[in-house]
This record gives sequence, structure tokens and C-alpha cells, in this order.
Amino acid sequence: MSVVDTAGWSYWPAPAKLNLFLHITGRRPDGYHELQTVFRLLDWGDRIGLRLREDDRIHRDGPSVPGVAESDDLVVRAAIALQTATNCSQGADIRVEKKIPAGGGFGGGSSDAATVLVALNALWGTGLDEDALAAIGLKLGADVPVFARGRSAWAEGVGEKLQAITLPEAWYVLVDPGVHVPTAELFHSQHLTRDAVPVKIADFASGTVLGNAFEPVLRRREPAIEAVFQALSGIGRARLTGSGSGCFVEFTTRTAAEQALAKLPKELRAWVAAGVDRSPLLDALDTTGIV
Repeated sequence: MSVVDTAGWSYWPAPAKLNLFLHITGRRPDGYHELQTVFRLLDWGDRIGLRLREDDRIHRDGPSVPGVAESDDLVVRAAIALQTATNCSQGADIRVEKKIPAGGGFGGGSSDAATVLVALNALWGTGLDEDALAAIGLKLGADVPVFARGRSAWAEGVGEKLQAITLPEAWYVLVDPGVHVPTAELFHSQHLTRDAVPVKIADFASGTVLGNAFEPVLRRREPAIEAVFQALSGIGRARLTGSGSGCFVEFTTRTAAEQALAKLPKELRAWVAAGVDRSPLLDALDTTGIV
């Protein structure tokens, strides 16, 4: 995926993620919430095109997320942040090929930004290690570090304290209800549980920890999300990912997931993706020989 084409573009995967559970365990003095979650990376997501420039300009080629100005786009901000941190005089054109729905909790914007950081670090030869890239990513958004590190992980803090974990093979039926969720409003909801009892990785591994703190809030607030939960109840236990509207059901085999998908109403925006422990972005880097 990272082979350079005749026009000078190289293309890099920006995988989606799921939150297999999400608890809010407290609120910090600065207003941010402490959480616990498991990030599961997927083999499906966006694709980022990069083309190096002879000047130092960062230019977005075409749209990214509708309505987001170029200067506000996380992919542009990520490239500028890497330039600034490394005093790099090189530039880049950036092209975003979107598959991940915005506001769905699948991590699209964060993953796109992380792919720009990681891939440009290699292409520019700026030489930052994983920790440094994750630190830059955290300034862009709480979910960027997990994508920059490129491994499914147990997460705490605001999502930046990461411990890579190996998860059982799994396939997921994913559904996009088409609702763009305003995350800031959800964190202020009176129905949000902010004092969940902290759990351990062993609790998650035992299968006793599955809930998402935002699920009751969003099911009450958004009829489209409630309708998806009702539809998914016929194929398994539906869960919400992150603080977005995206829903999923987990299966142990691809066949089981595809059979379940076939049972859903055709009007649902639903598809199957596989969970991975290692990001396709790291695999793409390996094939280039750059790093």
C-alpha cells in the first residue's frame, strides 16, 4: 500500500478502531475525564496519500471531512506539528481517502493524523521514535497515540496510558447509524456515569467487563442508535464504540460474522471487519525498507 505511484504519491493505511468497553472512573481538576478502555485495531479504515514537496508547504489535496477547513484538519495539523518538533524544512501534499464515518467513534480523524505523523516521520527521515510520535499525537487528540504506536491496547488516563495486549481472533459486524455525535455535549450529560469502579485487565479478559458509559446516554438521546441496537439484538450482543454512534457485534469467525450480516435489514449501513493486534500501518512501513 505504500508503493510510490507515477505521480509521486505513496499511500498508507489509517485503520479504524473499536472500544471493546469504556468506563469513566473519575474527573480530573482540569475537566478531563479519567477512563479505562480496550482499543481494538481493525484491518479496515481510511487511506492517506502523501507526496513530498520541494518547499516546506503542507497542502491538503481535496477534501477530508466535509465542512472542515484545511487549517483545522487534523492531518494538516499533524504534519505541521511534526515539522515544528523536528525543525524539518520539507513539505508534503496530503490526500485523505475516507471510509471511516465521521462521528462514529471508529477513530477516523485520529487515525488519519497518526498515519501522517508516522509515515512522514519515515519519508522525511526525521527519526523520531514511537514515544516521541505518541507525545506529539496526544497534543492533537487523546486517541492519536494508540494509532501512532500501532497496537491494540489497554488504555487508562485520558486514553494515553497504553499497554499493548494480545486479543483473541475476532471479526465484527459494524454499523454506522449515520448520527454525528457531539462528544463535548455527551461528557456534560446528567445521565453519564463518571464514577465507575476501576477494573483490571484480568476482569476484561474474563469477559465480565463489556459496557460503554456512553451507551445509555446515546440510546436515550438518539432514536437512530436505539433502532440499530434493536436490529442487532437479533444477531448478538450489540455494543457502542467510543463516544460515537458506531455499533458492533463480535464473532469468533469471519463466516459467523458474514452470516449475521446477511440477516440484518438491507437499509442498515453495515459491514464486516477483522480485529488485528498490529496496525496495517506498521506492516506497510515494514515493506518499504525506509525504517
